[in-house]
Amino acid sequence: MVTRPDRARGRSKAPRPSPVKEAADRLGVAVAQPENRAELLSAVAKVSPFDVGVVVAFGMILRPRVLEIPRRGFVNVHFSLLPRWRGAAPVERAILGGDESTGVTLMAMDRGLDTGAIISNRRTPIESGETSGDLLERLTYLAASVLEEDLSLFVDGYLVPAPQRSGAATYAPKIESAEAHLPMDASAEEVLRRIRAFNPRPGAFGILEGKRLKIWAAGFAACANLESGELSVVGDDLCLGVGDGAVSLGEVQAEGGRRMTGLDWARGRRGTTGHLT
Repeated sequence: MVTRPDRARGRSKAPRPSPVKEAADRLGVAVAQPENRAELLSAVAKVSPFDVGVVVAFGMILRPRVLEIPRRGFVNVHFSLLPRWRGAAPVERAILGGDESTGVTLMAMDRGLDTGAIISNRRTPIESGETSGDLLERLTYLAASVLEEDLSLFVDGYLVPAPQRSGAATYAPKIESAEAHLPMDASAEEVLRRIRAFNPRPGAFGILEGKRLKIWAAGFAACANLESGELSVVGDDLCLGVGDGAVSLGEVQAEGGRRMTGLDWARGRRGTTGHLT
């Protein structure tokens, strides 16, 4: 097993192993933790010859010298239906793009970024209200089943990779925190997609009185006569005016505070809500 070096995590900032290393240790599997590509090449070469290497969210580009070591090369499990959403953030981009479905793809790796030939894939609908965290968890289990069912078929030659249709490719660049700043003049549908896509990271937000107010959950609302960015309690809802109406804020988090329902947060402000920008 090859995984990234131990990294500082938690409040103590003490180095801690990745979940992959923890699992490997429990199973008695030898672990390598290369710091750079030269160390990665050395680690992989030491266990040659072997049939195939499997890459899942590794975070380091594999050079051709590494890709050529296994008899059947390396395969990658990518969390989209390639060639749609090549890149670092396919789950978030699928939700942001309003896709009705997504899936996982098992592909033979080449020198490009998610450009390798497709071995197999599995499709799944994106459920209404599903966050990136929810969808990623489901795709993780789906990816495991794809490996269990199809990897040996590929190694033995029963599954033949097919080239991607490059003309249909779309790209999923890394999510930048600035993208999570909600545009108050956007449509309710777009605002809700952004809230779902940026949950759990980095968290969609607006600015209220110079501080961030993160929004973790929201839904459509029938709150009339609100300006874009206006916050108002209407009945049992905390409503936020957007470009074509309003959304109801189900769960929010003030800067430095804890997560709570939108209504509880508004009550704590004694009914004074204000404007988000």
